[in-house]
Amino acid sequence: MKKIKRGEELYNIQVESIAAEGKAIAKIDGQVLFISNAIPGDIVNVRVTKSRKSFMEGFITRLVTPSPDRVEPFCDHFGLCGGCKWQHLPYPLQLKAKEQQVEDQLGRIGGLQLPPISPILGSERSTHYRNKLEFTFSSRRWIEDLAAEGELTPNERVGLGFHIAGHFDKVLDIKECHLQPEPSNAIRLFIKGYALDNNLEFFDLKRQEGLLRTIVVRTTSIGEVMVIVVFAKEMKREREALLAALEREFPSITSLNWIINEKQNDSIADLPSYNWSGNSHIFEEMEGLRFRIAPKSFFQTNSAQAYNLYKIVREMASLKGNEVLYDLYTGAGTIALFLASKAQKVVGIEYVEEAVADAKINAELNGISNSTFIAGDMRKILTPQFIEEHGHPHIIVLDPPRAGIHPDVAKVIAECAPQKIIYVSCNPATQARDTALMVDNYNIVKVQPVDMFPHTHHLENVLLLEKKSYEKSF
Repeated sequence: MKKIKRGEELYNIQVESIAAEGKAIAKIDGQVLFISNAIPGDIVNVRVTKSRKSFMEGFITRLVTPSPDRVEPFCDHFGLCGGCKWQHLPYPLQLKAKEQQVEDQLGRIGGLQLPPISPILGSERSTHYRNKLEFTFSSRRWIEDLAAEGELTPNERVGLGFHIAGHFDKVLDIKECHLQPEPSNAIRLFIKGYALDNNLEFFDLKRQEGLLRTIVVRTTSIGEVMVIVVFAKEMKREREALLAALEREFPSITSLNWIINEKQNDSIADLPSYNWSGNSHIFEEMEGLRFRIAPKSFFQTNSAQAYNLYKIVREMASLKGNEVLYDLYTGAGTIALFLASKAQKVVGIEYVEEAVADAKINAELNGISNSTFIAGDMRKILTPQFIEEHGHPHIIVLDPPRAGIHPDVAKVIAECAPQKIIYVSCNPATQARDTALMVDNYNIVKVQPVDMFPHTHHLENVLLLEKKSYEKSF
């Protein structure tokens, strides 16, 4: 078999299926070829960008025959923007691919014994579903036609939008984003226009120079709007003029904030934020509970689906009122507080101190007195002394970051031996790895995928594990 080299073009390739990370799969003489922006049923010509012994990667140079399932993308930025890569795939087929991803990662690859997987819970909204977006300024935006770059004016060379996938220094200027409800687009476009009119420097991502770095827009289902403008340095007069103009133009902004970030990365978690106008926070509501969201607070980015996700966790917990529940990786305490009224006691543990502070504020705000939140390293906190002090957990809820849990944490959970473990994950691969460490003592009794992110390959998956000696009443 002839080895296919990088840069080679392949002709009339039949696309067969969807891969785990959202790319499509074809097979060439038994070798797997991953193709960007293709869907099953397409016949395409492909330029190979990577050639390894076991697989290849490439991109479409010509769509020879479109799949009968292919639909017209709704966004003009499709194919360049790093998000919403499945716009050309009908939503029901997106859901089918995500269900298959869960089955593959947990069963076929993870080797776990699974019950029948529950049908994935789709999102009622497939556009305008996000409550948070971050946009990046660039002094030299991504220009597809490099030959035309020299003909652009200085104002045409700058951009405010999203990073090109895989490139920290390349930003696509966004005209309209369909992910977040208004006034998100209007705010972004106003800030860009104001910056150009007033000669404010857009950030140079390579040289780490400039004034305007990023903006974050957060919205809630009850109509509150937060904007955070991140400056790369302090220029008091320019900063105050921009914030004042933004306040005048958008009286609907209920919380306007600013941050100075002089670091070599965009993370703002360790930086102080300052309130310019309105409140220092916004509120989201869920079943009568109010959740306070500060500029750096974590909250699920799809509020409507977060509510459905929490209801699934509550249903799996089947609380009777006499249980002690531990919520590990609790964040701002949303799951713990959502379940608190049905339990005897909830205990939330989270590494990020600011998130724990938010959780305590949210508990007080909602008059929830049977909750305790602790900040620290899970491996060090979950000791026999801690359990003796706070009560043995009947149920443990896990909602860790994408990387999953540390093996030491899995060991500690096994030593706690709760009757139930409810594992919420945005990464079925690490969820399968972690669950494999627990199945000696637990049965997987329910698998429930939830689509939080339409038009992407991402999803949430919820597993219910019951102790093999578990009895239905405590």
